[in-house]
Amino acid sequence: MNEHEPCGCCAKTTERSEEEQKKLIHRLNRIEGQIRGIRKMIEKNAYCTDVLIQSAAVNAAVNSFNRELLASHIRGCVARDIRSGSDDVIDELVDTLQKLMK
Repeated sequence: MNEHEPCGCCAKTTERSEEEQKKLIHRLNRIEGQIRGIRKMIEKNAYCTDVLIQSAAVNAAVNSFNRELLASHIRGCVARDIRSGSDDVIDELVDTLQKLMK
């Protein structure tokens, strides 16, 4: 499989600029580091409140990642599909938003 083929879990792919990809991966790396930090806190028997505060920070970071990716999706994929006459993307977007808001 080359880098532009679907991964097998989905039929669609999204071309991202090198800059956008780098920015998203940087955010994910930071989130991954925060998760590792929480694991270390648990291993060191850190106080519950301290762990919860760090967990809330991870949630905020994931939400920020999701907002950035969603904005990019709407400006790129959704707008492109609507312009080409594919209104199915609207239902897909609504489904995605409902899942994000659970």
